[in-house]
Amino acid sequence: MQFFGVPDTKYGEEVCAWIQLKDNELANKEEIKAFCKGQIAHFKVPRYIRFVDEYPMTVAGKIQKFLMREAMVEELEIGEGKRA
Repeated sequence: MQFFGVPDTKYGEEVCAWIQLKDNELANKEEIKAFCKGQIAHFKVPRYIRFVDEYPMTVAGKIQKFLMREAMVEELEIGEGKRA
């Protein structure tokens, strides 16, 4: 799991989670949110959840969260004066 913030006009940022499931595992967004609600504070529960096959990586094998954030901003069409 990778967590990062995406812009939000009301709160400044909202939590987004990219989840890479292991082989033969299944989950959905509602299950993830329900699990988080029982474990962490409500404001830390991810508003956006995306299931991915792989994370964007550098040549050295480090995860590039800035690319993940850019992809979510584009996907959610977040920009000046817009709120997802």
